[in-house]
Amino acid sequence: MSRHRLSKRQRYVAWSVAGATLLVGGALTAQAATTPAGTPAPVTYSGRAFDTCTAPSLTAMKAWKSSNFYGAAAVYVGGRNRGCSQPNLTSKWVSSVSTAGWKLVPLYVGAQPSCQTSSNPEKLTASTAASLGATDGADAVAKASALGMKAGSTLYLDMESYDITNTSCVTSVLTYIRAWDKAVHAKSYWAGFYGFRSSSAKAVANATNTTDLPDALWYAYYDGVKTTTTDWPYKSTQWTGHRRGHQYLVNSKETRGGVTITVDRSAWDAPVAIVAP
Repeated sequence: MSRHRLSKRQRYVAWSVAGATLLVGGALTAQAATTPAGTPAPVTYSGRAFDTCTAPSLTAMKAWKSSNFYGAAAVYVGGRNRGCSQPNLTSKWVSSVSTAGWKLVPLYVGAQPSCQTSSNPEKLTASTAASLGATDGADAVAKASALGMKAGSTLYLDMESYDITNTSCVTSVLTYIRAWDKAVHAKSYWAGFYGFRSSSAKAVANATNTTDLPDALWYAYYDGVKTTTTDWPYKSTQWTGHRRGHQYLVNSKETRGGVTITVDRSAWDAPVAIVAP
């Protein structure tokens, strides 16, 4: 298993699929979206991408872009449980890497469930799930907006693995996710979700009430297969139309343009940030 996203140790993530396509237009149809009318259409990226726990320097980003192997990068924009400092992640950095051709995927490490084995500073409970979700969702928008990521961007909530046989815990987590999604939607952003195939993502996919579920789903399943379709573990009708990411390989040490970074990889076919010019 890859390094934990909430750890203070650096954790590197990447998405990799053959080729790259950028799609713009058409409203994103969520499982049961309540995004207000007039929300800008999402920008959807399909292709190779990478992410690091700490956003790389602009020099490193330009070096990696010169290889034309990756076309997008994910960045941890906020959340009390974010495990890495972000000295490089500023609005100027976002603008510069976007100008250089990168597409960005904003990640927010929100509250984690009380039934999870961890020592995170922010945990949700049945009594706090709704209020924390609303507060964190609004904060995610504020953090992304401050970095120059405009309305219409998709923000991804990071929910680590937890015990989904604990039904009360699942209920609390879904309450938090729905409140987070509603807060993001209220500001005309799209809501994405990162979770593990057999736990946190599975709980979302198996939810019988689809109201206010995420607009895009990124699942961690380390099978080494670069796809978002052939190993899709849930119903084939769920999150279709460029709304899936698949983290399939971890701890891959790679050198691009003379710069070495250890990454995790994912197949990516989902919406990204819209960056202000």
